Amino acid sequence: MAQNRVKPVPVIFDSDMGPDYDDVGAITILHTLADKGEAKILATMASTNYEGVAGVLNVFNTYFNKPWIPVGVPKGTALNLRDWQHWTDTLLAKYPHKIKTNTEAADAVKLYRKILASQPDHSVTIITVGFLTNLSNLLNTGADEYSSLTGKELVKKKVKQLVCMAGRFPSGSEFNVMKDAPSSKNVYENWDTPVIFSGFEIGVKIKAGLPLIHNSTIQNSPVKDAFRISIPMAAEDSLGRCSWDETAVLVAIRGYNLFYDLHKGKIVVAADGSNTWDDKGIGQAYLVEKADYKTVQDLINELIMHQPVSKIINKRSIGQVRKNQSTGSRIAKIEALNRKIDKIEANIRRRETEISRVEAQ
Repeated sequence: MAQNRVKPVPVIFDSDMGPDYDDVGAITILHTLADKGEAKILATMASTNYEGVAGVLNVFNTYFNKPWIPVGVPKGTALNLRDWQHWTDTLLAKYPHKIKTNTEAADAVKLYRKILASQPDHSVTIITVGFLTNLSNLLNTGADEYSSLTGKELVKKKVKQLVCMAGRFPSGSEFNVMKDAPSSKNVYENWDTPVIFSGFEIGVKIKAGLPLIHNSTIQNSPVKDAFRISIPMAAEDSLGRCSWDETAVLVAIRGYNLFYDLHKGKIVVAADGSNTWDDKGIGQAYLVEKADYKTVQDLINELIMHQPVSKIINKRSIGQVRKNQSTGSRIAKIEALNRKIDKIEANIRRRETEISRVEAQ
């Protein structure tokens, strides 16, 4: 009997990748679900512009065998907040990444316009787990070489939904909304597609990272390194880091039904970035717990321990080769296996390009 294949969700991922390290968990879950065929990553965007943020995104894309994923950074005014634990410095020093400076990355707004213009109508899910800087700038754009539509028109035509780790509900102040309040206010007042919020109260209970850092089978992982470095540096993280950003990715790809209900209405952002909720508003909703949060916690901890497919293959194959072959033969076998992996990955990239071309027609 033929099985119904789930069509991968086309995603643009927008992160502040640095002030906190739940962004690491979020991009890891995104790549995990992409490896499972549930997501297709169109681009990874930084909503901050501290030097090195483009390289950090490229580190994760490279680690998960997708170094070709475009990276965008704000080229104008943006926050330059970065991690105080310096895990980003470790990752940039330790792991391969082709993008060395932010100047080598694309302008985030131009990249948004280029990608959205090439996608089928009402198809793209945008996930924000940082500031709304890029999306505000996108809404303010006019026609360009990629589309005759304004930013607001392009969003309405091409975006299916916006899923944000943002806000505190039903009211309060939350970092992602507050730090660039004018952008947050512009986006949430003028965005013309459905918006789902995973608020502060959703992720604060969910602790992630301890199973990962205690898993001795995972080695040379930027994901593990970020959590390994950061967790011991804050007493409040002794049980793991709060999973604010991870929940947004999970809901954006797999939907909210298993774990959450939606409270519909519309966010109201004040000039200082604090938020309230208008139950009479339309087009937006925030998550409300339905399942035990520990169920989501277990799932997140499992997903962030995912390793790149080729890395798993290499580990298993090298172990088997060592049992049976001399040193020279081992090396030859490993090199042959890596060539096969390279061919498989090249075929995957070629197939993804063909699918994108067909979908854009």
